[in-house]
Amino acid sequence: MISLKSVVAGLALSVIAAMVHAQVVDKKALTLAAAKKIAAAAEADAKAKGARVVIAIVDDGGNLIVLERLDDTQVASVNVGIGKARTAAIFRRPSKVFEDQIRDGRIAALALPGATPLQGGIPITYEGKVIGAIGVSGESPAQDEDIAKAGAAAFK
Repeated sequence: MISLKSVVAGLALSVIAAMVHAQVVDKKALTLAAAKKIAAAAEADAKAKGARVVIAIVDDGGNLIVLERLDDTQVASVNVGIGKARTAAIFRRPSKVFEDQIRDGRIAALALPGATPLQGGIPITYEGKVIGAIGVSGESPAQDEDIAKAGAAAFK
């Protein structure tokens, strides 16, 4: 015979299982193929402009998916490009926002963990959600951002 305690325990487990299942969400992710397409578009734009840059594509958590360093680009731009992309991804906004804040006197933005407050990082969005970002480094801040925008536009 099934005891009342067993029935209550079974019901409790069912409720807990339903609650846990309800907490799982579906989310879109940036694929390697899409990241390569974005990087290729940015590379084409950079080459058309004669720019020597690093192009970094990251996922929504700021983890590197693709990295390209065009010929004769300074090595220091590798980490800067990754930082710009990571900033745009994890803060869900262009990295220029932080550069502007600092320039406008909000130096506290320098203390944000994981932020690279330099222009050139652009979020990549899908259905209104940030699924990754592109960071470009090596030329002027405005040119880096224009190349990043060209790459991000290839995803749409």
